[in-house]
Amino acid sequence: MLKKALLGAVALFALVGHARAEDLKEFRIGILGGENEADRLRNFQCMIDKLPAAIGVEKVSLFPAADYDGVIQGLLGGTLDYAELGASGYAKIYLAKADAVEPILTTVQTDGSTGYHSIMVARKDSGITKLEDLKGKKLGFADPDSTSGYLVPLVTLPEAIGAPVKEFFGETGFGGGHENLVLEVVKGNFDAGTTWGSGVGEFKDGYTSGNLHKMVEKGILDMNDLVELWKSPLIPNGPIVVRSSMNDDMKAKFKQFMMNLPKTDAACFSAIQGGDFTGFVEVDSDFYKPIIDARKATIGG
Repeated sequence: MLKKALLGAVALFALVGHARAEDLKEFRIGILGGENEADRLRNFQCMIDKLPAAIGVEKVSLFPAADYDGVIQGLLGGTLDYAELGASGYAKIYLAKADAVEPILTTVQTDGSTGYHSIMVARKDSGITKLEDLKGKKLGFADPDSTSGYLVPLVTLPEAIGAPVKEFFGETGFGGGHENLVLEVVKGNFDAGTTWGSGVGEFKDGYTSGNLHKMVEKGILDMNDLVELWKSPLIPNGPIVVRSSMNDDMKAKFKQFMMNLPKTDAACFSAIQGGDFTGFVEVDSDFYKPIIDARKATIGG
């Protein structure tokens, strides 16, 4: 009964989304949780200022969710028009309703790659210097729908530690988003935690982009307090997605706006993306097939 009710709600939202696509007055942006809400709203303010004229809408509204799933459900329901997702978040949408959103762009790192890393950190003064030191200790993940903060460590850590995650660690938990997870590690509430970064540049700077970099830039993290224990294989950068039922003209205008943004407003581009990137490259669902398959096999949806 509950499943039928949920499916019915999704169908209803999809119809509403289709109706809005014909004459879109308000463009709705979903913002993932994991960072202080005031900071997220500030970072996306430039979209409120610039998008209306660029794509021909009367208003742009921001919807910061408490967690990843808030945005995911908004996209599945057709009540959001655009969001920047992690690859696992997109995979969750794709597995639930493959045609709900379209991935159109992803970012390019300063070294030319289109990927980033899950990075495990611990307090430097904890005495923990390598993965083996974590046996029986408490590991923190960022969010159940985070690629770097949960899915990729879940899939790739067992090879590095020689055992399933649940068997190797004494306890695991979630930190309530990437920023809070790192703060919980600093406080000592987790012995180590998984977050994300480009892996490009210097560790002392939190690398060139990612959660660690943003926290350093905001002055709430000193990388000298942390030690890196593990870095994952390269993960595909998350997609910019748009609601599939949006009319083609609007999609084209929005896509062009985003592709031009690194040149037309570098500060806005950097604020939204959380660090140093060179620009965007076009992607589609095939780019995320490995993550979709990994999520389906590991989490199931």
